[in-house]
Amino acid sequence: MFGYRVPAPDQAMLISGGKIKGATDAPFRVVTGHGAFIMPFFRKVRFLSLSMVEAEIAETCVTKQAIALNVRAVIAFKVGNDTESIINAGQRFLSDQSQMSVLTGRIFAGHLRSIVGSMTVEEIITERQKLAMEVLDGSAAEMAKIGLTIDSLQIQSIDDMKLGYIAAMAAPHNAAIQREAQIAQAQADQAAAEAAQESQRKQAEYSRQTFIVQAQYKAEVDKAQAEAAQAGPLAEAMAQREVIAARTELAEREATLREQQLVAEVVKPAQAEAEKVRLLARADAEAMEIQAAAASSNNRVALDQLIIEQLPKIVQEAARGLAGANVNIINGADGLGEMAAGLVGQGLAILDSVKRGLAGTESNTETPPPDQISGKPA
Repeated sequence: MFGYRVPAPDQAMLISGGKIKGATDAPFRVVTGHGAFIMPFFRKVRFLSLSMVEAEIAETCVTKQAIALNVRAVIAFKVGNDTESIINAGQRFLSDQSQMSVLTGRIFAGHLRSIVGSMTVEEIITERQKLAMEVLDGSAAEMAKIGLTIDSLQIQSIDDMKLGYIAAMAAPHNAAIQREAQIAQAQADQAAAEAAQESQRKQAEYSRQTFIVQAQYKAEVDKAQAEAAQAGPLAEAMAQREVIAARTELAEREATLREQQLVAEVVKPAQAEAEKVRLLARADAEAMEIQAAAASSNNRVALDQLIIEQLPKIVQEAARGLAGANVNIINGADGLGEMAAGLVGQGLAILDSVKRGLAGTESNTETPPPDQISGKPA
C-alpha cells in the first residue's frame, strides 16, 4: 500500500516528523515488529540495524609488575531491543552505523588497559575469564548510555612481545611437563618394549604351539593314512572271515539238514526195514510155530486117519490069518459077531500101540528152527 512501511525483523524503523504521541523528548517514533502508515512529504523514515556486530581490539597493556603485554580480544555487541536503547543508538550512529564498532573498540580498549594494570602477569595468564568479566562489568554502564548491549567478550591472546617473561614463567611448568613427558615416554617405551617382548614371547609360543599342532596334525594324518592304507586289506580280511564264518555256518546248517535227510532217507527207512524184518521174522517164527504145531497136529490126525484107513486092512489081514485056521463058531451069528468084534478090538489095540509109539517119538524129536521150517537159510 502506498505510504505503508514495514521494518525487517532485525531492524528498527525510525519515523521522524510531526508530534510523537506519548513522548515529550523523543526525536522520532520507534516501530519494530510491525508496519506503520507513513504520510508522504510529512514524515521521514530511517532504519537502524539491530543485528549483532563484532569489534576487534589489540591493545598494549602494562601489568601491575610493569610488564607490557599485548592483548587481543573480540567483542560481540548490538543495539538494545528497548525503545530507549534504540533512540540512544539512533541519535549517535544512525547517520554512520559503522562507527558503532570503532567506538565500542575504544571503550573496551580503555577498560582493558585499566583492568590489566591492576593484575599481575600470572593472574592474567591463569585467570582470563576474570579479566573478561571485569572488563565487561567496567564497560557495561558506558555501553548502555550509547544504546549498546554486550553479548560476549573473548580474550584471544596474551603475549609479552618476546620479553621471555611468560616463557620463563612457563619454564618450570614446561620442565615439569617435559619431565613428565619424558617419564611418560620412557614408560611408554618400556611398555612398548615389554609389549614387544611379550609379543615376541607369544609369537614364539604361538610358533611352538603351531609346530606342535602341525606335528600332531601330521601324526594324525599319517595315522589316518596308514589306517586308510590298511583299511582295504583289513576290510577284505574281515570280509573274508565273515564269508568263511557264513560259509561255515551254511555248511553246518547243510550238514545238519543232510544229517536229518540221511536220518529221514536212510536211518529211518533202515530202522523201519530192520523193524519190518524183525517183525516178519517174529511173524515167521510164530507162523512156523503155528505151522509146526499144526503139522504135529496134522501128523497125528493124518496118522490116526491113516491107521483108521488101514484098520480095515489090518482087520482083513487078521481075518485072513484066521481064514486058514480051524475056528469053530459055537454061538452062530452071535459067535461070529463076537469074533468080528474081537478082530476090531485087536485092530484098535494095535492102533493104540502105534499112537503111543508115535507120541514117544515126537517127545524125543526137537522142533526145528523157524528158518529151517520156512526153508530159508540160517
